[in-house]
Amino acid sequence: MGTELTGPVLRVAALSKRFGGTQALKDVDLEVMPGEIHALIGPNGSGKSTLIKILAGYHHAEPGAVAELDGEPFGLGQVAASRHDRLRFVHQELGLVGELSAVDNLALSQGFTRTAFGNIRWPEMERRTSALVERFGLGIDVRRPLMTATPVQRTVVAIAAALQGWEGRRGVLVLDEPTAVLPPGEVARLFDIVREVRDAGAGVLYVSHRMDEIFALADRVTVIRGGRRIATRPVAELTPRLLAELMAGEEMETAHRPAPPAGPADPVLEVRDLWAGPLRGVGFDLAGGERLGITGLVGSGHEIVPYAVCGAHAGRVSGRLRLPDRSERWTEARDAGGLGLPLVPADRAGEGVIGDFSVGENLTLPLLDRLRSRSGRVRRRRESALAQDWIRRVGVRTAGHGARITTLSGGNQQKVVMARCLAQRPPVLALCEPTAGVDIATRLQLYDLIERQTGEGMGVLVSSSDTQDLLALCTRVLVVRNGRIAREIRGRDITEPALVHAMEGTE
Repeated sequence: MGTELTGPVLRVAALSKRFGGTQALKDVDLEVMPGEIHALIGPNGSGKSTLIKILAGYHHAEPGAVAELDGEPFGLGQVAASRHDRLRFVHQELGLVGELSAVDNLALSQGFTRTAFGNIRWPEMERRTSALVERFGLGIDVRRPLMTATPVQRTVVAIAAALQGWEGRRGVLVLDEPTAVLPPGEVARLFDIVREVRDAGAGVLYVSHRMDEIFALADRVTVIRGGRRIATRPVAELTPRLLAELMAGEEMETAHRPAPPAGPADPVLEVRDLWAGPLRGVGFDLAGGERLGITGLVGSGHEIVPYAVCGAHAGRVSGRLRLPDRSERWTEARDAGGLGLPLVPADRAGEGVIGDFSVGENLTLPLLDRLRSRSGRVRRRRESALAQDWIRRVGVRTAGHGARITTLSGGNQQKVVMARCLAQRPPVLALCEPTAGVDIATRLQLYDLIERQTGEGMGVLVSSSDTQDLLALCTRVLVVRNGRIAREIRGRDITEPALVHAMEGTE
């Protein structure tokens, strides 16, 4: 470690948080020492993001929680400038304004450099911003709007914004899944920057799903599961298998487990030699009535599969697909969009709904051709009846089909997206992170909805990094590592320890 440890720079104790009937965190303790990279790891839904949002002041902790910076108490959930000068964050969502340049985004947190007359010193601002982002060597044009930048470049700008003014500071830099979109070469650069912050005496709280990152970077690791702290250990005392066992624990019981398929069924989708992004020749069959899971660590490629199958992947795609019930002919993967398979995307807000449209308009958008009269006009009564029927079928809680989609909760928006897909009566439904950001009650409703579709013979493809989704939904799971299918798990063998070990490669 970079400096002698004299006491924690950040200490929280008895940290709890409840959302309605869901206990997100329960009596969590955490200490980050100066000059330490402290990893925070746990399965999806374990409470990591809730803990970070409480530290950032986004959520309030339950009464009784204690928080200190360098031994000085501070109020969790209270946004205080003095505290936030010593607690810096890079969130998964990055917190950038896409319409603004890197110069403007960095100035939002540190202010603009001005002349005595109040004019902005643009050349100085550009030099200051360039000096921060050039450490990553990505050649970012700091004057262009960030919406034109790549995901890697936006991540670098967010990290640079958090590092402003950190030279010699004693505080904590919180990084929440910072490598999610970074290729290996850029991950190494990021690690160098994180070590520089550590060696300067600051503490780093590093949130990650990837065990290889933990062992490459961290000094200590805290494991949380089910909202509780399971263990805090020096990384040097652990092996990947021991850490995986701490993450997974005993097999978790769930109130919802998938019914086994009635028997062998013919495939409704065949995929061969699929290449897209990190995927390297993936192939599989999906049977009618089957719920097939695709999972892996962030960046493994599992999250691309449903996009590629539905013709929605933005990059280059190759391979072949076939819907046997429709045709004996194979379709090139680059033309998969022509098969008309609907997708429930991972980014509900950015990819799934149109915020300015109503609930009904979002639901019927791909069905307008069916709803037109001979003159080409949309039959509004028929559209309204269709929307109301599906709102009832999937249990959307809304003031009416004319209500704006943004007035709905995330879970109800997800139901609208799923209803839109199901109304197309497809042979295959593809879902990516189907329960992200929804409460437990809605999650169970979505499970029931998906299971009903397979009971009618539809094949369901579920890409998820949430092991509870896989346990509750899937009758078979394919685990992707390094772009290839590394393991297939079936039926009762689908357990949380088996999934975690397969994803991490510690079987």
